[in-house]
Amino acid sequence: MMDQILYPMILKRKSFHLFRDAQSIESSDLQRIKEMYKTVQPLIPDIKTDIQIVPANQTTCKRGQEYCILLYSEKKENYLQNIGYIGEQLELLLASVNIGALWFGIGKVEEQIYNGLDFVIMIAIAKMSPDKFRRDMFKSKRKPLDEIWLGEHYRSIGNIVRFAPSACNTQPWVVEAKQDSLSVYRYKKPGKRGIMPAAMVTHYNRIDIGIFLLFLEVCLEHEGTSFERTLFADTGDEEKTLIAKYQLHCGIISQNRQAVPF
Repeated sequence: MMDQILYPMILKRKSFHLFRDAQSIESSDLQRIKEMYKTVQPLIPDIKTDIQIVPANQTTCKRGQEYCILLYSEKKENYLQNIGYIGEQLELLLASVNIGALWFGIGKVEEQIYNGLDFVIMIAIAKMSPDKFRRDMFKSKRKPLDEIWLGEHYRSIGNIVRFAPSACNTQPWVVEAKQDSLSVYRYKKPGKRGIMPAAMVTHYNRIDIGIFLLFLEVCLEHEGTSFERTLFADTGDEEKTLIAKYQLHCGIISQNRQAVPF
């Protein structure tokens, strides 16, 4: 079950915008990361993905990291959400062995194609001492719960998942919470995009929503709430786009995850 390892790392993780006083990543650490990747669960199983781990100087990311994990994917429907879902599992697993990470969306790499798959995004990494990680997640700057969680149900879960990382901290999500279901929307707030080029906001926010779904599912499992997930094709660019619906059942965890045919 994902929550046993990943949930504590939600509380510990942080985005290292600069890697200060980093320690050396050993070859054994690099092999461990590759093994971690083999254990992650995809959001959409039939989308092929792969990773490369390259030295920092083979990318344009200059945040003091030692390496970057490059994420590659087939370009299929909802592949960006899938990469976010996979990559965030990897980031949380890295935190469990004190490897700090930063999703870096605007970086360029030498290999745009790897094993027939397209480069999507990178995660910068460096080995950090345990005291460099987050001690109090609730000090992070996030939207108030009432802004992203509509309804009175499962608010304890909402209060954790709202700390999911996102590009330029846009937090592009809204959840409609009912007693037996959660409906997750990608929300594109007019005018809010940080330093992102306007044409790329939807692109990165689709990755963000995959990260958010991972947080949500880990928290549901942690609370002992089983679910059946239905995914919807994210093809539009509206202000509010339905991404997923979770039918909820309290009790023994037993996920049945399915995608709506496109």
